[in-house]
Amino acid sequence: MKRVDILSRLEKAGVIAVVRGATKEEAVKASQAIIKGGMTGIELTFTVPQAEEVIRELAKEYKNQSDIVIGAGTVLDEVTARFAIMAGAEYIVSPSFNAKTAEICNLYQVPYLPGCMTITEVQEALKSGADIVKLFPGSAYGPTIISAFMAPMPQASIMPTGGVNLENMADWFKAGAVAVGIGGDLLAPAAVGDFQKVSEKASQYAAKLKEIKG
Repeated sequence: MKRVDILSRLEKAGVIAVVRGATKEEAVKASQAIIKGGMTGIELTFTVPQAEEVIRELAKEYKNQSDIVIGAGTVLDEVTARFAIMAGAEYIVSPSFNAKTAEICNLYQVPYLPGCMTITEVQEALKSGADIVKLFPGSAYGPTIISAFMAPMPQASIMPTGGVNLENMADWFKAGAVAVGIGGDLLAPAAVGDFQKVSEKASQYAAKLKEIKG
């Protein structure tokens, strides 16, 4: 099953890079640098100019590398979700839950990861078929929120994004995170064109994940 395969690759990737950028070129180079550094999960956000073209380019470039999983982020509606899926996005991430987006992802058998902040939102997302709930922003809480959410809903798969870094990543996984999303800390060097530094940061995250997962 396509959806199950994507979910297992997402979980294996463990650390998902949330890629933003001022230009299409910056986003492509940053994504390539992250993959070169050893991370295999890319969430290309729709705040990037010509985002669907970046997704199409990356999906084509890495189509023969089965461990690499390319998705779309900052997807606010079902129209954008369909654009992303047609361009080759293998999963869809939103900053908040959107029922129509959940439906389009279900139709194409693509995992949907909506942003949730409360137990009510988590429940609504799960009812609509969300596979992984993105805890966003993670910085508003802390790792203990995962065990608090999972006490009444042990079936929830949670991916914190925002505020996750090398120092606290192990705490998030220990609390029960299925994966984590990394943005600013990883991508900062790309804004000044230092893609080598992005690769170095990515390799640190890949090594840290290996250490955590044993």
